[in-house]
Amino acid sequence: MQHLPEDWQRAVVIVAHPDDIEYGVAAAVARWTGQGKDVRYVLVTSGEAGIAGMPPAETRPLREAEERASAAVVGVTEVEFLGHPDGRIEANPALRRDLAAAIRRHRPDLVVLGHFGDTWAPGIVNSADHRAVGRAALDAVSDAGNEWIFPEIADLPLWSARWAAVAVPTGATHAVDVTADIPAAEASLAEHRRYLEVLSPEPVDDQVRAVVTMTTGPLDGFDAERAVGFELFTFAG
Repeated sequence: MQHLPEDWQRAVVIVAHPDDIEYGVAAAVARWTGQGKDVRYVLVTSGEAGIAGMPPAETRPLREAEERASAAVVGVTEVEFLGHPDGRIEANPALRRDLAAAIRRHRPDLVVLGHFGDTWAPGIVNSADHRAVGRAALDAVSDAGNEWIFPEIADLPLWSARWAAVAVPTGATHAVDVTADIPAAEASLAEHRRYLEVLSPEPVDDQVRAVVTMTTGPLDGFDAERAVGFELFTFAG
């Protein structure tokens, strides 16, 4: 298990919903911003279909506000919402175009993605939105550097990121030591309080500790008490 490269200055984290980043990746973000790196968030939806009993028109501003507050806890000030429909995302050229445009706007060295495999574990299906966003975003990393695929975004200068890092529950090739960043990760997830209150009857603080413990445990072959694992893809030298 290797350390994820840290010889970069800017990263963009691309996910489907508010709170997706806070299920593990936010611990790594806290480490990076603590090093003075520029980390930005791009969310494909606003999570407007995510709270039972609350109409999307009410949920959208709430979840956007929770995500911005959560980002601020780990040192992220730029949070962009693309406005795709929560629960109905399709991994199609239109999504790839929008994500390629976002990558060109933010010009990251590193693109960070959430897990987009079919399952989290045997018998536990991953969200359709997670699968669609991850697959489209990984393709969009290459699309952002190609002048011919999406001529409609030609006004944005081409950009080629060096790496994409996909957070994975198993099969990680690289990892980030987040031993010192657990308090920030927990505080960041706790900002999604209204969402977590609906998600489970368990107290929010108990949920937060359980989630962060589950997603930032020790990894075989990596010398750190707490870590986040990634599969790393290299795109440019």
